[in-house]
Amino acid sequence: MNKLTLFENVFSPFARKVRMVLEYKGLEFESVDGLHVTGREALARVNPRKEVPVLVDGDAVIVNSAHIVAYLEDAYPNPQVLPGDAAARARIRHWERVADTLLDPIVVDVSLWSWANRHDSPPEGLREAAARDLDAIYGAIEAQLARCGEDFLCGEFSLADIALFPNLYATRALKLGPDPARFPLLVPWLKRVASQAVATADLERLRAWLKVLPATEGFERDRIFWRGDRIEWLLANGFHRWFLDEIEQGRALFPGTTP
Repeated sequence: MNKLTLFENVFSPFARKVRMVLEYKGLEFESVDGLHVTGREALARVNPRKEVPVLVDGDAVIVNSAHIVAYLEDAYPNPQVLPGDAAARARIRHWERVADTLLDPIVVDVSLWSWANRHDSPPEGLREAAARDLDAIYGAIEAQLARCGEDFLCGEFSLADIALFPNLYATRALKLGPDPARFPLLVPWLKRVASQAVATADLERLRAWLKVLPATEGFERDRIFWRGDRIEWLLANGFHRWFLDEIEQGRALFPGTTP
């Protein structure tokens, strides 16, 4: 087996997803924090966009968390995170896409004032828009759990549960979490996911990192790194003037453009 290297960051939901998949499959790997100053040059060499996660497996360099998971499922199929027939795997991928393109933008955009160096308040209406859109996601998950009737979102523990977990769990700290009275299936499901070994280890890493973050140098906390879906959610909800001001004030960073 080739030596696996994961360029990640403990705070990145996408990197956390990939790391949980690696650990669920029992694969050994070297971890490089690509967002810390000590790992940025190495990250840029494997991904000019300077985004995590990136997986290096021998001569193979895979970027984008969904592509990495697909690669791992092909190269190291057991245990599976995409179990079942083609239709079942498509359902699991659907929930991964919900996590990556719908849930992540809301949670990350609202969370900026909880970890970044900010001297302002969230734009008016931001949290209300987040609560509205999160409510729709919670309703969809609740309906899926009712249809499935199993402990996990698509039957067996799978990528669907792993992908949704980081940002869904974060909604509680942001005081935007699901109401147990309105979502009686979702809340215990989230607790079951959190009790899985890979999710428990993920939370322990995150809590340890957040504890030392205020005194840790080498992480960018003054300028925010923006990309597609996170920008789209802001614009779709009318926060374009706030975002333009972020750009004009030099507080926005964007991925590199070298192919």
